[in-house]
Amino acid sequence: MSDCVFCKIVKGEIPSTRVYEDEEILAFRDVNPQAPTHILVVPKEHMANVLACAERKDDLIGKLFKAAAAIAREQDVAETGFRLVTNCGEHGAQSVHHLHIHLLGGRQLTERMV
Repeated sequence: MSDCVFCKIVKGEIPSTRVYEDEEILAFRDVNPQAPTHILVVPKEHMANVLACAERKDDLIGKLFKAAAAIAREQDVAETGFRLVTNCGEHGAQSVHHLHIHLLGGRQLTERMV
């Protein structure tokens, strides 16, 4: 998708600090971090949200979570804990309409989700 900021990051058209990459997934540091560790895990293929991803016949959702777990270990937040968040649609506060998982950690997070 030509105007999608995450597609541009995947293509290297917008710079990012990459922390993980494989054939299907890219992970990079959020430019507006909400925690000391704030990484976005995205599929390289454009899909709007988790609903679009769930319609696929492969296991991309599982691959995204496996990548997130590996990143959490590499970033030294696996032992102390971290949060994975994906927003879906307007009421879910999705601001970029390319599926992405926020990996947040590096400090005590609040229990409050909204």
